[in-house]
Amino acid sequence: MSGDGCSLLGCGVEDEDRPHDMSEYAGAAARWCPGCGDHAVLTSVQRLLAEERLAPESTVFVSGIGCSSRFPHYLRTYGFHGLHGRALPVATGVKLERPDFDVFVVMGDGDCCSIGAGHWLHATRYNMDLTVLLLDNAIYGLTKDQTSPTTPQGFATKTQPKGSWLPPLNPLTTALGVTNASFVAQTAEWVPAHLYETLKAAYHHDGFSFVRILQRCPVWTPTIFQKAVKDSTSVEVLVHDEGVPAADLGRAFPNRIVHDPRDLHAARRLAEDTSRIRLGLLYRDPSAPRYEETRALPKHTAEERMRVLEAELDRYAV
Repeated sequence: MSGDGCSLLGCGVEDEDRPHDMSEYAGAAARWCPGCGDHAVLTSVQRLLAEERLAPESTVFVSGIGCSSRFPHYLRTYGFHGLHGRALPVATGVKLERPDFDVFVVMGDGDCCSIGAGHWLHATRYNMDLTVLLLDNAIYGLTKDQTSPTTPQGFATKTQPKGSWLPPLNPLTTALGVTNASFVAQTAEWVPAHLYETLKAAYHHDGFSFVRILQRCPVWTPTIFQKAVKDSTSVEVLVHDEGVPAADLGRAFPNRIVHDPRDLHAARRLAEDTSRIRLGLLYRDPSAPRYEETRALPKHTAEERMRVLEAELDRYAV
């Protein structure tokens, strides 16, 4: 419960549109390894929260299990650190009960694309108003170097020391192939300006905003994106008036392609071609129906919600 009487169950007073400093969102000190891409994502998220003036007491971060899933611990907002692969069902429940809250979901590549894959596909189809971040370092990092669904073919890990046997799953083509997908973008932690603008665009989209964030793990996969980091010509930036602003990246990333994010077929072609890393908004459909618009949930006061919650918890008392 926050100091002004607000909680996940309800608000006693209206929250004013007051400015917030980035430090106001800082939680516990991040325990990620030095050089981990998660640090850059956290900083961009804190900047977004501050510049959008999101009240900490009406903002929720939900995660599963993995290095990236420690995200809620490092923000002074509401947070739910759940089970492996189960972040999206929890976030769906939060958003259905509190549609007025800003709900973010943070998952890793194993968390989202393996054990959580079924939830991922259906959450995409439901198209609820969630900002979903896939932090993809192509490895199970927290459990110390196992092959993940996005590990490059031939890359050696402790579970496959002779190299990953299968071609990696492509999160972009997967997301773009789901019925009712409404927002699919890709960015990278080593391009902070683009990272922030992508997060901002995702937040302002009304629907399921899926952002794949390419990131380096300094311990297990430090070389996977090394070429893209050192040679900007291996990166192609998608530009369009309705896409992610990229004006400040002109000198650093000369390769650009004009892509209309309303064109689903073109988005799929770009996602399938992995000869270059592409950063930008691949697809956006603001007209896609949202699941929460079909739900007519009963309205309860904060006191009624608390009574229902306590009665449910009392069932498990011992």
